[in-house]
Amino acid sequence: MTDKITERIHQLRQLIEYHSNAYYNLDTPEIEDDEYDALMRELRELEEKYPALRDSNSPTVKVGGAASSKFASVEHSVAMQSLRDVFDMDEVRQFCADFPGEEFVVEKKIDGLSVSLEYADGVLTRGSTRGDGRVGEDITENLLTIASIPHRIKTDARFLEVRGEVYMPRRTFAALNQSQEENGLKTFKNPRNAAAGSLRQKDAAVTASRGLDIFVFNVQQVSGMEFETHAGSLEYLSECGFPVSPEFTVASDYGEVAAAIEAIGSQRGTLEYDIDGAVIKINSLRRRESAGVTSKFPKWAVAFKYPPEQKETVLRDIEVTVGRTGVLTPTGIFDPVLLAGTSVSRASLHNQDYISQKDIRIGDTVVLRKAGEIIPEVVSVAAHGDGEPYMLPEVCPSCGEKVFRLEDEAALRCLNPDCPAQLVRNIIHFASRDAMDIEGMGPAVIEQLIAAGRIQSPADIYLLKEEDIASLDRMGKKSAGNLIASIERSKSNDLYKLIFSLGIRHIGESASRLLAGRFGSMQTLMEANSDSFAEIDGFGEVMAESVVDFFSTSHAKELIRRFEQLGVNMTAQESGQENTSHKLEGLTFVITGTLEGMTRDEAKALIIANGGKASGSVSKKTSFLLAGENPGSKLTKAEELGVKVISLEELRQMLNG
Repeated sequence: MTDKITERIHQLRQLIEYHSNAYYNLDTPEIEDDEYDALMRELRELEEKYPALRDSNSPTVKVGGAASSKFASVEHSVAMQSLRDVFDMDEVRQFCADFPGEEFVVEKKIDGLSVSLEYADGVLTRGSTRGDGRVGEDITENLLTIASIPHRIKTDARFLEVRGEVYMPRRTFAALNQSQEENGLKTFKNPRNAAAGSLRQKDAAVTASRGLDIFVFNVQQVSGMEFETHAGSLEYLSECGFPVSPEFTVASDYGEVAAAIEAIGSQRGTLEYDIDGAVIKINSLRRRESAGVTSKFPKWAVAFKYPPEQKETVLRDIEVTVGRTGVLTPTGIFDPVLLAGTSVSRASLHNQDYISQKDIRIGDTVVLRKAGEIIPEVVSVAAHGDGEPYMLPEVCPSCGEKVFRLEDEAALRCLNPDCPAQLVRNIIHFASRDAMDIEGMGPAVIEQLIAAGRIQSPADIYLLKEEDIASLDRMGKKSAGNLIASIERSKSNDLYKLIFSLGIRHIGESASRLLAGRFGSMQTLMEANSDSFAEIDGFGEVMAESVVDFFSTSHAKELIRRFEQLGVNMTAQESGQENTSHKLEGLTFVITGTLEGMTRDEAKALIIANGGKASGSVSKKTSFLLAGENPGSKLTKAEELGVKVISLEELRQMLNG
């Protein structure tokens, strides 16, 4: 045994832990599944070869993921284990051979977020994430927003716990990413991460808007009735109204198992949901029990992982577009190639660093694959053509102004506020539902109005007349009247919607709410310096600088002046907007649990607007713990430290008194 082997095992464990955290807990994976699988496979092989170096805390024996402190914790009475991955059919053959004479069930391995649903006397009482397999997160409120999850079922079972996979359909994912991009927000890498991020939102309304769905694939525990086979339990769950594992197959031997795996593989890329393999399980529940489990995997099931599909094609051109925030994005134009069931002819090349690192040139033969089976990307250059090394333009392709690379950014950016390409996307964002919510003002209408010279700034929207709109394609007098009414209604929106509509870098909807609650008026916000943001819990230095920089420009000042002249509301209206009370000055609050009739962000804004400070963790300096339902570990910590625990009603009494 050499120090080199020990060092490599240590390195692999660190790498896997890092990427597991990015995948399971942060929903921002940095490597593809096959790269992660390769790291895990290498570690497992080394630990098997050198058993003296095994460790009970190794990723090979732990389930990935951990419960977040954002939600109350749930201890699973039946562990939600992971599955042992196999990568070739010989391993599948051996698995089947280990259980002679048994039937197997072959299912699609849905790529989403694993959850538990608990029913008492047919009523859904709790839903939770897998977490680390033993302890997950209580996300009942969010799961209730998924239309396909039954809130009540007709069953003889006194208690029933089922396990399922929440996923985001591909069409929904594509629409979400398009909306994120148009609004200058971060896009999701794949549907799995979009689903996980959507399901773990503190605001259930956000989850409800994301179009999530579920497939249920296992009975975790049941009392009051019994099942003999896994297939039988799935059929029963289907009768109860659950959407169960789609088109599962009962196979009597390895040959039928192999045929089912091949059939599922042939559907990759054509389904409305992502899969990342095929699952093979023993059908008999009694045989499962005798087979047993390890600390991480059940011995009665394996997951076959399909190799990523890659194809070669020729890069014919690179198209550069300008986004809403001025970022130049290069897109590769390829000879069409069939990949994961669909024709691919375009893929983002991200930025100059990406192009230079891979040495991508026009005319090259490149290797393409679909990241997460959906987003095309260039893996490598197979052969150079006769093109020169490619460099992004030094001037904006839309307005001709010089472009810049800002410090700590990989992207080139056009800083011209009057850039035509940015104008279209800025106004699309301004009118969107989460911003000023101008119903009927979609991209097609906006592009026509800009082309006709009717609007050159978001403020110009409030100068439009019915005849300006009625003359557009597919817009009659009635549609024009409805749009004018919608524009007029938007003037009375709360301040946070106007702040969000401005498209300030790094400032999303939640940050906009905090700003409105903290400063109360647009004028106060515009006059704030960087130090003024320090009291806002969760508001970082980069966000503060971004706000200050935005309002320091003459362009922003003129835009706000015009909005005010045109009658757009400039003050906060929600609870927490009036910034005159000092009743909570000198007090620090921590919020935990689910508050009745108010979100945590709204409670924070209320506290801050009345002079208090909202913190994320309990300490000796905490004055009060504001606790709602399912308070979790923060309540325990508060009780240990002697911190007073109050309800939302008691907070209101403090403010009223």
